[in-house]
Amino acid sequence: MVTAELSPTSTSPSTAIVLAGGELVDEHLAAHDLPDRLPDDAVVIAADSGLGVATRLGLRVDLVVGDLDSVDPAQLATAQAAGAQVRSHPAAKDATDLELALGEARDLGVSRVVMVGGHGGRTDHLLAGALLLGADLLADVEVVAYLGPATLTVVRGSASLHGRPGEYVSLLALHGPARGITTDGLLYPLQDEDLVPGSTRGVSNELARTTAHLALRAGVLLAVQPGELGTHLANQGAPPS
Repeated sequence: MVTAELSPTSTSPSTAIVLAGGELVDEHLAAHDLPDRLPDDAVVIAADSGLGVATRLGLRVDLVVGDLDSVDPAQLATAQAAGAQVRSHPAAKDATDLELALGEARDLGVSRVVMVGGHGGRTDHLLAGALLLGADLLADVEVVAYLGPATLTVVRGSASLHGRPGEYVSLLALHGPARGITTDGLLYPLQDEDLVPGSTRGVSNELARTTAHLALRAGVLLAVQPGELGTHLANQGAPPS
């Protein structure tokens, strides 16, 4: 197995696309929605079987990282023949393949990480991955994830969300209280309020407009858009468009 490492340079891309394992990305998303969201000049890093996501999306992979226990050998050989580097790790390790891939992205000095993967697979990996997005590992990086039909946006300081009016939005505090949250464009606004981990207060809000703005004084929020329409905005006489 060839083992290699990408190195940051003065011309390093600003965005890394990190591909996670799990179920394959939905065919409709792969064909219509995701291509417009993925910059052409990004570095592409596959976490083990996330290489299959690259094949589904037609992406050329720059780096494959992990213990390589679930990657398709034929896909790996094809990626290497196309110039992908491989960094292999032992099976007995202290971090998941996804954490290793996100660490590689951070070490390249990118300012934005776009994570893409299926929403299925092991539940423990799904939960650990969601928590990982808001961890200190990526504290200086803008992070958004597309998992199946869902969009997850990590909010540190401020962020904007986009979607259809009436679309569900849930706000979850990660790794500690999220302080001083103010929202504009959500059906149920927050004004300088706090959310704490374990609370469901921020669950099942809805977009009131096509764009919503979030800001907070301290902490980390995970804004989850599951890709479904709620009923509250419609029941208030403003049918989602």
